[in-house]
Amino acid sequence: MSALSPAPHGRRGVPVDASRRQRRTVDRLRVLDRCAILGLSLSLALGGCTSNDPAEQDATMPASATSSSALVTAAPLETATSSQTLPVYWLGRSNDDVFLYREFFPAKSTDDPIVSALRAMMSTKPRDPDYFTLWNTPSRLGASISAKNVITVDVSADAFGQKVDAGIAQRSVAQLVYTATAAAAMAGLVDASSSIQVSVLVDGHTGYKAFGHVALDKPMTRDASLVAPVWIISPSQGARYKTLPLKVEGQGISPSGTLYWELAKSSNGKADEPYLNGTVAIVEGANELGMFSFSLIPPPGAYELSVFIDDPEAPGKRIGVDTKLVQVAEQNIE
Repeated sequence: MSALSPAPHGRRGVPVDASRRQRRTVDRLRVLDRCAILGLSLSLALGGCTSNDPAEQDATMPASATSSSALVTAAPLETATSSQTLPVYWLGRSNDDVFLYREFFPAKSTDDPIVSALRAMMSTKPRDPDYFTLWNTPSRLGASISAKNVITVDVSADAFGQKVDAGIAQRSVAQLVYTATAAAAMAGLVDASSSIQVSVLVDGHTGYKAFGHVALDKPMTRDASLVAPVWIISPSQGARYKTLPLKVEGQGISPSGTLYWELAKSSNGKADEPYLNGTVAIVEGANELGMFSFSLIPPPGAYELSVFIDDPEAPGKRIGVDTKLVQVAEQNIE
């Protein structure tokens, strides 16, 4: 663990003999950011002002957004677990794009795990205020699984009541696909070694156009390009620690196989001065979506934890940032 302040801004992360794949990934990341600046300038020039309503902002994609396919190319299923938890995917903004992130919620052992996870996705709010959803609470919701690994979800049309653009509609449907497949996999209801498809019926019929944009006319699989390039799985938003160390776990991808982290003191829910920072390796290596973990022993206080990709061509530039607010109550080190 490093104890540096402020965060390092040196040129790190990509060796001189980096592969062509690494170079393409970095170049696409930088192009995405340049497009973001141009798109924002154009939208301000044409519109004169922007809406301050978060709900309206969530319903539309940023003008500069592009696919994240340069980063994540495969999204493995969750593994079966004996714990009673529901995996729920949300939408979240990062670097002027919208990605999929996951949280876990407690489950009742008597409830169908797929229906329960989807109902939580459509009827509750994310714990992390950086995440959001555009689904409405459905009046009817059911699910079944065929012997061919096809999950069929039947939902009432009132779940699609909100007006969104095509980009958010695509991601919202992917949110359903990810949540349904995750719940089925964690409950051991599907064969995780083969492809899992999700077919969505609306009021018992196929072919419905979800949110007015996405035709639900054929079974769907996970779209890996929509997965967040970095996300913190643990600690959860607002977690309070009485026992240290504070264990950080997550999932990410980077051209170098290394992610950067920072622990900043927080006041009123906002990051203040940096306290600690460092790097962590992704187990699977460069350009592969994989797990990371590290431990911290900070003094009592409120903190914002950030994990991100450092752009090797623009030292200090953060890509794919995910953050969590945490509280450390005392230092009872085990």
